[in-house]
Amino acid sequence: MLQIGGRIMSVRISKLFGMDVYDSEAGYKGKVYDLIINLEKGKIETITTEPLKVKTKSDAKKILTEKSIPYKNVRSAKDIIIVSNRPVEGMDDAPKQEPEDSKYSTAYSKYRYGRR
Repeated sequence: MLQIGGRIMSVRISKLFGMDVYDSEAGYKGKVYDLIINLEKGKIETITTEPLKVKTKSDAKKILTEKSIPYKNVRSAKDIIIVSNRPVEGMDDAPKQEPEDSKYSTAYSKYRYGRR
């Protein structure tokens, strides 16, 4: 499942490969070639429109800076991918943390997650 603008969409990652990417003004950006996934968070971080299989670090850096789109800019993904020039509102990358020194944090966590 993918989160886009606070909405959860169900799309297979394999379906994203080869999809056309357009900006919100209908400008063609390219096709999805590679995805960079943050395995710790379980989120797609970046879409690249060129392969990351390169011979030098400078080539990889060039692709990541010039031929990549932050996934937080994705507005919609169905038959094509539509991206904006800035992050979509409602995307919250910051994890919610409870205060460590609170004597209620453990009890609250148990209550919040249904563990009693």
